[in-house]
Amino acid sequence: MDTVFRLSNFLVLPFWALMILLPGWRWTERILRSPLVGLAPATLYAALVFPRLGEIWPAVARPTLSGIAVLLGSPAGATIAWVHFLAFDLFVGRWICLDSRERQVSAWFMAPLLFLTLMLGPAGFLLYLAVRSVAPAPRATEEPVRSAT
Repeated sequence: MDTVFRLSNFLVLPFWALMILLPGWRWTERILRSPLVGLAPATLYAALVFPRLGEIWPAVARPTLSGIAVLLGSPAGATIAWVHFLAFDLFVGRWICLDSRERQVSAWFMAPLLFLTLMLGPAGFLLYLAVRSVAPAPRATEEPVRSAT
């Protein structure tokens, strides 16, 4: 499990590097627009969870602090939780990155915020929601269709 834990980071780090270090590269937005960005960590998560569904499902279906502590207190449980974090933080980071581009928020301003999202997911998300509340709304790219009547 230790190897899976360590290697799982490499499934998401290239995308974070694109968002944080290469925001202006012409391929960055093309890559991030693909819904397949999160495929690898989600697939790894499923591969880790499904064989253990019998022990995981009861803990998450009726969660208790002690039940979740037991679940996370093993190398397998911690690895599964870590991959869960990686997958969802990447999903949120991708949304933040694309949404901030549509709102024309400076990529240099966004880099530390994306790094915060990588390191402390929900804290970065919360801070971006505050930024988003004052950022201009994206402009419509097409004229509305008007009826000929």
